[in-house]
Amino acid sequence: MNAVGGRAPCSGSTRRRSRAPRRLALAVRWAGRALCWSLAAAMASAAADLVLAPGTPWWPAVWPLPWYLTGASALAWAVLRAREKAARRPPDEEDLPAGWDKAA
Repeated sequence: MNAVGGRAPCSGSTRRRSRAPRRLALAVRWAGRALCWSLAAAMASAAADLVLAPGTPWWPAVWPLPWYLTGASALAWAVLRAREKAARRPPDEEDLPAGWDKAA
């Protein structure tokens, strides 16, 4: 080890890892955030509709929009999360290298 907190020369991987899993995880995270915020906006608009009863002509067309966004972001999150879980699934038995059958 070099200095305190330093890395050993061969402690890092020499192969480049694929960026696809990180990109997919980032997309899942952003879809989850969109789901949470659209649900919060939908509940706030429903509360405003109930409590304030706005009489503007555009309000009946606008207040359900966050609910539509909630449904769309929930669907996007579910699809992305399923793809993320499928990408992390361990390989099948016939795809395993022969050396993995031996115990340590």
